[in-house]
Amino acid sequence: MSPLIVSALRKSYDGREVVAGLTFELQRGECYGLLGPNGAGKTTTLRCCLGLTAPDSGDIKLVGEPVPARAREARMKIGVVPQFDNLDPDFTAAENLIVYGRYFGMADAAIRPKIADLLDFAGLAGKEDANIRTLSGGMKRRLTLARALVNDPELLLLDEPTTGLDPQARHLIWERLKRLLAQGKTILLTTHFMDEAERLCQRLAIIDAGKMVAEGAPRQLIQQHIEAQVVEVYGEDAPGWAEREAHAFSRRVEVSGETAFCYVEDATPLLAHLAAWPALRTLHRPANLEDVFLKLTGRELRD
Repeated sequence: MSPLIVSALRKSYDGREVVAGLTFELQRGECYGLLGPNGAGKTTTLRCCLGLTAPDSGDIKLVGEPVPARAREARMKIGVVPQFDNLDPDFTAAENLIVYGRYFGMADAAIRPKIADLLDFAGLAGKEDANIRTLSGGMKRRLTLARALVNDPELLLLDEPTTGLDPQARHLIWERLKRLLAQGKTILLTTHFMDEAERLCQRLAIIDAGKMVAEGAPRQLIQQHIEAQVVEVYGEDAPGWAEREAHAFSRRVEVSGETAFCYVEDATPLLAHLAAWPALRTLHRPANLEDVFLKLTGRELRD
């Protein structure tokens, strides 16, 4: 049975549809990503899936329970890492785990034996008695992940779990999430980091304005929607060069500020041409998920 099935989900606020008929289904044991610019409908979708926001229409089945009708029962079987940490600053790390476990009807005697393993999993061994106020941002984020596991959930919902973290903390959380997937856990992940989605997600959906614009495995989406190689051309002269020269070598050219992005199947002719332009700097790389994301959702800023 799928841990989460969402069918034709719709939600509007003040006459504006923020989720517009989304349909997707998670497979057991996979990490499924929801990607989209700000305002795309990701958080509203998660809130509907958790039964915290009532949809206007559509069907949701979360770990076998209909939502919102039996949302409370469904939430007892899942773990959630919210976008912003909501640890209790008046409690120690261990006390946060104990109090959270009580929400699931767990007795303290059942929670305490788990604390050492949960903190070790989060890279917080020996921090049982640490006050939350003394923990770094990365430590708090990892404790929030450990807290989400206290009830041994079937499904984890992670809302931008590594936002604001330094590279070391991000890599540690990635390693821990891969470990959970190897144990058979299922993860629904929202993130703005395309490299995070490429590393963790077996499948993902890109949504914009509440609608799904693409779905599939990361490499599959790159092959379907973007040219194989990208040459980034930098410098004050880059926009002018791109307007005059780039289209002779590139299928598609996008200019953002002082950078021209040239999308090509074979970069050899373009790089040979650019060798005669010493004032321009270049970066030649394979296409990635961020290129797909920007092609499908645009480069304009979202609030």
